[in-house]
This record gives sequence, C-alpha cells and structure tokens, in this order.
Amino acid sequence: MAPAHGTATQFASDTPPRPPCRARDWAEIQERTMVPLYEAVHERLAVGPATSLFGLGCRSGLALLLAAGRGARVAGQETDPQLRELARARGLSVAAGPADAVAAGTRTAHAVVTLFEPLRLGPDPRRAVRSAVRLARPGGVLVLAGLTAPEDGPGRAALRVAARFGGRRTADPLDPAGGPGGLAAGAGLRVLGRGRADCPFGYPDLPGAVRGLLATGWFDAAAAFAGEQPVAKELAEALHPLARPDGSVWLPFSAEYLLAVRA
Repeated sequence: MAPAHGTATQFASDTPPRPPCRARDWAEIQERTMVPLYEAVHERLAVGPATSLFGLGCRSGLALLLAAGRGARVAGQETDPQLRELARARGLSVAAGPADAVAAGTRTAHAVVTLFEPLRLGPDPRRAVRSAVRLARPGGVLVLAGLTAPEDGPGRAALRVAARFGGRRTADPLDPAGGPGGLAAGAGLRVLGRGRADCPFGYPDLPGAVRGLLATGWFDAAAAFAGEQPVAKELAEALHPLARPDGSVWLPFSAEYLLAVRA
C-alpha cells in the first residue's frame, strides 16, 4: 500500500483526468488479477444472502459482482466516472463523490465494507477509513487491503519507472508505511484477523502488460509530469527482459488483507 502521508495525495487529487481507455483496460485486462483477493475475503467472511456489502473505491465493480453472485446485497462508490459507468453497466448501484460525502449521505448500514485500495479514496486514506466506519453497522466488518511484492522482484522494477518519472509526486503503492495495519490503527479499529492471497499480474504479451499496469493508476502522476508516451515506452523497456519465451509477462504480487471492527 502507499503511505497514508506525504505525497500520497498526488495519486488521488493532483493528477488530470485519466484517458477513457484506462478504465476499459482495467476492466478487460487488470481487474482479474485481483480476483484471488476478492474471493479470499468473501470466503473468509462467508459472504452470502444474509450479507449487505459496500465497496469503497470499487472501480468497475468486479468485487461487488462476485459478492452478488454469492447472493449478497451490494452497493459501492467510485469517483472515476469511466470506471463508475462500467460498474453501473454491470447493473451495480455505485455512487459518485468522495468517500466521506458518500458515507455522510448514506442511511443504510452494511455488514461488510471493503477498502481494497484505500489510497484511491482521497488525499488522506485514514480519513477514508474513518468514513468507512460510518457505513458499517454495529459489529460490521471493515476490510482493508494492500499489495506486496518481493523486494528484488520484477514488480518492483516496473514501479521504479513511476518513481523515476514522477519523483516525489509518485507514491509507492507497496510502501508498508501505509499498509492495512497502520490505517486500521489510525482509525481506532480493532483487528479481528488477517489474511493473504497471491495475486500475480499475468499478461499474454508485452503490450497487454503495459496497458494493464497503466490502468492501475500507479503511473498517473508520472504520466502527468512527463507525458503518457515516455512513461509507456520506459515501462515497456523495463518489462521486456521479464517476458517469457512465449511472450507472456508474469509479475508476482500478493495481497494482504485485514479484517477489523470499531474498537
């Protein structure tokens, strides 16, 4: 996860609107890499017909769709208009606006509130977590998650491109300083349990890898500063040595998640 302080704000508020293709690339290429995390959380919490679940920062809504497939009643929030449109096209109820505004205007309390990517929810992720508390019913569970990768792994090589172009504008999404544990403690939550799911980023070819990684939003600040094409070119060059003989690209990532309730 990216840190909950300093330049983390750049990721959420100081970059220009993203190209519409990024939302499509997320839905068509990247979102499936997070399915192991979504399914692990749903299984751990026994999400089913008795569950009311709200997803903060739900992107194009795949996690909500999977929960609905288990019988849960689902709703969500997403600030990106293109991603929100894709989620609504899937028949999902997804609100616009920042997390705190959505929390203040929502009367329904939920058994489960997920924050799979707290950094996307505003300049201060800790504030988003506190907003999530207001969406949960008494005894409701909050889910906080963040990605990790081996220190010397290929995923880190890709992220160095973002840091090289964006400098201090770019937050490191793998920085443990803003991980689930720190965010939960900052919001006064009591931890119920933790888990981990392997979420490798697998792509059939190099162009797909570049498109998928750009769709994460990790490179938005770098692209805003240096331009889309230079960042994409540098990313392709960084990934090229990692391509397998069949042309596919495989980046080992894992997701750590934390289950918490109001203390």
